[in-house]
Amino acid sequence: MAGSFMSPVALAFGVLERTNSAAWLSAVTSAALVPMLAATLLGGGIADRYRRDTVLRLTSFGAGLTQAGVAVLLLTHQHPALLLPFSALNGVFQGLTTPTLRGILSNLAVGRGLQQASSLLASVSNLARILGPTAAGLLTATVGGGWAIAADATSFLLAAACFSRISLPDLLPRAKDSPTMLADMREGWTYFRSQPWIWSVTLAFAVFNATNMGFWQILGPVIANDTIGAKGWGLVLSARGVGALLASVVLVKLTLMRRPMRPALSSMALAALPLMLLGVGANTFWLAAASFLAGVVAEFFTVVWETVNNTNIPERLLSRVGAHDEFWSFASLPIGQLSAPVLAATFGTAPVALTGAGVAAAAMLLASLVPSFRRIEINHDDV
Repeated sequence: MAGSFMSPVALAFGVLERTNSAAWLSAVTSAALVPMLAATLLGGGIADRYRRDTVLRLTSFGAGLTQAGVAVLLLTHQHPALLLPFSALNGVFQGLTTPTLRGILSNLAVGRGLQQASSLLASVSNLARILGPTAAGLLTATVGGGWAIAADATSFLLAAACFSRISLPDLLPRAKDSPTMLADMREGWTYFRSQPWIWSVTLAFAVFNATNMGFWQILGPVIANDTIGAKGWGLVLSARGVGALLASVVLVKLTLMRRPMRPALSSMALAALPLMLLGVGANTFWLAAASFLAGVVAEFFTVVWETVNNTNIPERLLSRVGAHDEFWSFASLPIGQLSAPVLAATFGTAPVALTGAGVAAAAMLLASLVPSFRRIEINHDDV
C-alpha cells in the first residue's frame, strides 16, 4: 500500500514532466482505471469461488511486474503512449485484488473482531498513505517519478511474499452440478440490486467519485504544478492519510453505534471540502487541513461500511456483492477524469472544482435519507 500511495503522485508528475499535458495525464490514469473496473466483477466471482489467499498472491505478483514496466518506461523517458498497456494490465490485477481483500476479512475474524480487523487494516493502510505521497513528492522533485514507481513495483512483490504466509483452509470440492461462475456472478447481482441500502450508497459514491475524486485527481496536480509544487501536493495528500490514520486507530477501541450508516454518510459530505478549497486557490496549509478532515470522515465511513457489509451480507456472497459495489461506485470515475480538462478549459478550473464539490456533498447528504438504513444494524452481541 505504501507503494500504491506513491504511485499517483509519481505517475502524475512524471507524465506532466514529460508532456506538460492534462490530457495525457487523464489518458494514462484512465488507462489503468477502466480495465480495473472491468476486472472487478470477474474478481468478485473468482474470490467467492477460489481460495482468497491464493488469488491475492497471484494478483500482487502480476501487479508488481506491470508496475516495473511502467517504472522502466519513465526512467528511460519513453513516449507516454507506451505507458498505456502497462497501466491497463496493472489495472486488471488490481481489479481482481479489491473484491478479494473485501471478502477475506470474514475468513479471519468474527463478531466485533470484524470492526477491529477493519480498523487495524485501515491503520496500516493509512500509515502508508502518510508516508507514500510525501516520499513520492520528494523522489519526484529530486530524482524523478520513475524511481517512486519502481518502489511501488517492489512493494507489490513484497506483498505477494507476505500473502504467502496466509494459509486458508481448502474449499470443499464443487459438485458436478454446481452453478457456473456466470451463474454465481448473476446471483451476486441479484442480491445487490435487491438491497436498497447497498445500491443507494453505491449510487451516491458514483456521483461523488465522478465529481469529487475525478476532478481532484486531474485538476489537483495541474493546479499544484503551478502553485504549491510536487512537495506541497505530496504533503496535502499525506495530511489526508494522517487524518485517516487517527480515525482508524481510535476506531480499533471505540465501539460503533448500533445504527451507524446515517452519521457516516452525512459526515462524508465534508470530504468534498478539499476540492472546494482547491477551487478558491487555498494555500498548502488550508488544503492540508481540509484534507486531514476529509481523511477522518472517509475513514469513519470506510470502517462503518466494511463492518456493516460483513455483518449483514452472507459470507459466501461478500466478494461478489463487494465487486458490484466497487464497480458501480467507480465506473463514473473515468468520466470525471476525462471530462475534467475539457470542463476546465470551457468554464475555468475554479468553477468546475467548486461545482464538483457541491454536487458530491449533496449526493452524500441525500443518500443518508434512505429509509432502509433504519433497520441496518451492527450486532455487538457477537463479541
